[in-house]
Amino acid sequence: MFETILYQVENNVAWVTMNRPDKLNAFTEQMNKEIIKALKSAGKDTEVRAVVLTGKGRAFCAGEDLAGVNEDTDHAEFLRKRYNPMIRELASLEKPVIAAVNGVAAGAGMSLALASDFRLASEKAAFVEAFIHIGLVPDSGTLYYLPRLVGHAKAMELAVFGEKVPAEKAKELGLVNDVYSEEEFQAGVKAYAERLAHMPTKAIGLIKRYLYKSWDHDLSDMLEYEAYAQRTAGKSDDHREGMKAFFDKRQPSYSGK
Repeated sequence: MFETILYQVENNVAWVTMNRPDKLNAFTEQMNKEIIKALKSAGKDTEVRAVVLTGKGRAFCAGEDLAGVNEDTDHAEFLRKRYNPMIRELASLEKPVIAAVNGVAAGAGMSLALASDFRLASEKAAFVEAFIHIGLVPDSGTLYYLPRLVGHAKAMELAVFGEKVPAEKAKELGLVNDVYSEEEFQAGVKAYAERLAHMPTKAIGLIKRYLYKSWDHDLSDMLEYEAYAQRTAGKSDDHREGMKAFFDKRQPSYSGK
């Protein structure tokens, strides 16, 4: 089914693993297409209630495989065809997405992590805005997500100097939610993902959708969006189960519906 990624569903979690370890999981056109296909599949599959993006081997993703780029490349069309659809698919997926950053996340690999809803890092992980080192501008959503995560001044610094940010420093900056030892990383990510997968999926999707809208709308708009979202969530099976569990004084068992 896939050539450059691995895809499996376990305990309501879809695991999408970039699988070019000999190339540090650098992107190719095929990988971009396959990630989009995997995200679409996860979105349609009612069994899937959370998604994990990670890399095989010692890297998360080193960015674009530069063997496929030359001086005649139209970089604008390259992004519109290859990367922008992938980032849009990730942003529109109304299920929680975790970037499990097992090693270096550089260039567009860092962009992929930034566009995820949660970022969990191994102590071996590092983040690099590598674009400047070949005279390019951060892309694939970085100029949108980075300042919102770390602030304008720090985003400018990271983008212009392109220095490596180790996992613990990334956590201090707000780039990652948590850092695990190398030994605890896989189990930690699995527990985090399965916790999300057994929460009210529809409510999480609505939270994701309207948090994005909050960046471009005023308070009055957001109050109305919240009212609409709450009406939608209030009609869900998970809301009914949550209320019943509250009055029954037990833990709820959510279905994601």
